[in-house]
Amino acid sequence: MNADYKVLLDSCVLANFAVCNLILRLAEKPRMLLPKWTEDILGEVHRTHTEKLDWDKELADSFQVAVKEAFPEAMITGYQPLISAMTNHEKDRHVLAAAVREKLDIIITFNLRDFKKEHLEKWNISAIHPQDYLITLYEMNPAGVMTRLTDISLRQQQDMESTLIDLGKSLPVFASYVLNQIR
Repeated sequence: MNADYKVLLDSCVLANFAVCNLILRLAEKPRMLLPKWTEDILGEVHRTHTEKLDWDKELADSFQVAVKEAFPEAMITGYQPLISAMTNHEKDRHVLAAAVREKLDIIITFNLRDFKKEHLEKWNISAIHPQDYLITLYEMNPAGVMTRLTDISLRQQQDMESTLIDLGKSLPVFASYVLNQIR
């Protein structure tokens, strides 16, 4: 996976601040990936932030503005006519349609049950859990991933182990893997 490798980020990944923070930092220059999403996905993120995670509206709105400004090339459009051809779980057909429209290989999601292989293989798309994707990135470029994790640690004013323990709440296998690599 090189710097122009595009991946679709599902709303469950973007709504999880710790995971989203790491993945989007990996997408900053020098890039390890190019994130992609849609207005529908960002709408789901906004609803999750405000209705389930109790973010106030201003914070959720500022998150939306920040990701759109930081990654203007991430927005996928023109996928709506493809939704009816998708056979995966109904509520996530728009996600698969966007990946098909953009000719992407990977959807990063915690929600693998709604993206079963039999619904994706005809489109040559795989759904991958974020921690599996992050382990792959780490194996390909450990220094690059560690640089971004160090940046996160410094911004949060904590040591690397604390940062990884925090990430371990959502990505236990990845956090444990990296901890074992640096010990």
